[in-house]
Amino acid sequence: MKNRQVRVRELLQRELGAMIARDHAFPDVLVTINDVELTPDLKHGKVFVGVIGPEHKAQHVVDTLNHRHGEDQSRISRRVVLKHTPRLNFHLDTSVERGVRVTGIMETIDRQLAEAAALEAATEPQNPDQTQPPAAE
Repeated sequence: MKNRQVRVRELLQRELGAMIARDHAFPDVLVTINDVELTPDLKHGKVFVGVIGPEHKAQHVVDTLNHRHGEDQSRISRRVVLKHTPRLNFHLDTSVERGVRVTGIMETIDRQLAEAAALEAATEPQNPDQTQPPAAE
């Protein structure tokens, strides 16, 4: 990826996050901009929005942002000077929720393995001579 594209992505991500916090009111949810993907010509962009809150409100946030993208794009064009302001399309990003769920599953597996090891250690005989088979002569 070209250096210019990386800089524009980071700038758009920062400005979109500030704009959403400043100009949009989404009660009972926390809205973050997780990533921005741009086409090489910088004319189109996908904005991945993370929403912490109820699932039905998360989809409402994305629908609202997509509905008002024209207003938001004109605000961005005043703050970020580019030859063409990318046409932004907002998408719900569920990677954080998936990561939390995977981490929870891994913790459950670790706990089950530790319990199984403790149970196995408790059932082993204390005297090692009792577990050895008799020597064949």
